[in-house]
Parts: sequence; structure tokens; C-alpha cells
Amino acid sequence: MTKTIDDILEEATGRDATDVHITVGKPPILRIQKELTATDDPPLSGPEAKGLVYSMIREYQQKKLEENRELDFSYEHGKYRFRGNAFWQRGYVSVALRVIPSEVPQLSKLGLPKVLFDVARKQKGFVLVTGPAGMGKSTTLAAMLDLINSERKAHIVTIEDPIEYVHKDKLSIISQRELGIDTLSFANALKYALRQDPDVILVGEMRDMETIALALTAAETGHLVLATLHTLDAAQSANRIIDVFPAEQQQQVRAQLAGSLECIVSQQLLSRQDGRGLVVACEILINNSAVGTLIREAKTHQLMNAMQTGGKYGMQTMDDSLKNLYQEGLISYTVAIAKASNVSSLRQSI
Repeated sequence: MTKTIDDILEEATGRDATDVHITVGKPPILRIQKELTATDDPPLSGPEAKGLVYSMIREYQQKKLEENRELDFSYEHGKYRFRGNAFWQRGYVSVALRVIPSEVPQLSKLGLPKVLFDVARKQKGFVLVTGPAGMGKSTTLAAMLDLINSERKAHIVTIEDPIEYVHKDKLSIISQRELGIDTLSFANALKYALRQDPDVILVGEMRDMETIALALTAAETGHLVLATLHTLDAAQSANRIIDVFPAEQQQQVRAQLAGSLECIVSQQLLSRQDGRGLVVACEILINNSAVGTLIREAKTHQLMNAMQTGGKYGMQTMDDSLKNLYQEGLISYTVAIAKASNVSSLRQSI
């Protein structure tokens, strides 16, 4: 008998998989410890794969998938939620699912630097969490929101595509809006969020100039704005924000960013040396007068130097983080070197 999607997801969570892939001609594939691993099930036919995907989404979403040929959605099973992206390939429907625990993680249990507690407790400013897809950005942001929710009476508005972690009100009121269900665009939702008496705004992804402009304005006007970018490091993140604007506006945007930025966290998930899951490595840029001046004067290429000398402010480079994780025995030498930005320097330091 063909397994249901819930059977497959039950196996995935039981084996501590982070991702599930459903595609035609192969059995369900799980990503465990960063490695793709096939289940023992038979290969899926086109109708079987489509049936599994369509069993997770509503009728209007099925129509949207047929029209747009791809769809972001969320699905809940047992103690877990799943972020899904369904898409057509070679005429068949496939899906990639990311496993999201139902419990919102605590910041203290993620292994992140303690300076991020101070950042989450800021009353205003712009906080960016960056990195490639699948590197735990949403988890870090969810944990920061949970800290705010636990310690502060605030109105928190999130704009997500889709909603991943579901927050319950503690001291704060949390309004979670999902693209396609509760709002039609990040920019539109962000524009109206400013009229909803927010204290904290989370922007799931800054995809266009209008969204970035609104996020900067919100941070400038006394709100704490948390957002993500698919960038690799702090300098690239600052440049991405600035470069999305026309040349004649870029000096103004540099000034806005220099004035409102609190922190940029660039992170990646690495396999633990003991084989027991993943560990986060992160680069941290904290805005101070020197960093603000570099951004304002278009000298973002010097931000690496600022991080290397800014340890007393809580700053660190990615290579600093890799060195610490290696010395603590959490990652192997091979992993540390493979992820280093300056291989020769890291080799010398460890």
C-alpha cells in the first residue's frame, strides 16, 4: 500500500531529517545530517507524487500551483510544521519540505553568541539575519521574537511566506500574516503594518526595493525591524540593500542604513563532529560609530576589518566562529577549513 504523506513525514521526523523531497521516479528522499538519504519505499509514479503533494494543500492552492507552476505553503503534522515549495519539473509535480518543530526555540538553546540577546532587547532599529537558504535564519528570528514575547509588552507584527513557527501570545500580542492568505505582498503588508500600532515588525524576506525602503523607514521611526536576506556576509548584505536603489538615491539609503542598523548576523549550519545534528556558525556585525561611518562613506569593503577588531562590542567574523567551534570540538578540521573565507589565515590560527 502506498504511504500517505503523513507516514512519510512521520518517518522523516523520527529520523531527525531536516528536509523531505518528493519527486517522480525516486522514493521519498530525506536530508539527514546534511546528506540526502533515500527511504526504503518504491519509486513514486507521477500520479502518486501529485497525490502526495495535493493532499497537503487546499483547493485554491492547487489551482494556484496549476497556474503559477510553483507554490510556497505550510503544512502541519503532529508536533511539527513543514514549509513546502511545490513545483513542476519535466511535466510532473515535486515538492521540497523543510521540517519546523512546533515548539518555538529558545535563543539560549541555539548556541548563538550572547550579544544577540542584547540585540533582541533593542527598542528600535534594523536587524538583519542573512545566509543561504536552509541555514536557520527563520529559527534565529523566531527565537529572538520569542525572547521579546517573553520579556516585553509589545505588539509584534510578522509578514511571512509562509508562516513557519506559530507564536502564542505571552507578554506581547503577536499578529502573524501569511503572504497569499492574509496579504498580497510584503510591501503592502509592511506599509499597512505601520498603521497597526506595531512595536516590532518581522519581514520574512526583503525581495524588492519598496519593501527595503519601507523597512528602513520603519526602523528609522522608532520600530524594531527584523528581516532576512539571502546574502553570504555582512558587507554583501549592506551592499545588497544599497545597490537595489537607483544611483541617485544610494547616498540617502547609506545614511538611512548607517543610522538605523543595529546588527547583521550572517549564519550557516554545519554538521557536528559527533554526528548529533547541526551547529550554527555566525558572523556578527554590530553597528557603532566606526561601522556607521564606513557604511555612510561607501567603504563597506572595510567592514571585515571592523569585525576583526570589534570583539569588545560582540563582533566576530565567520572565521572566528569556525575557529571557536573547532576548538570546542563541535566541528571537524575539514569542515572548518571548507567553510573558511580565508583558508590560510584560519589554518595558521588553529
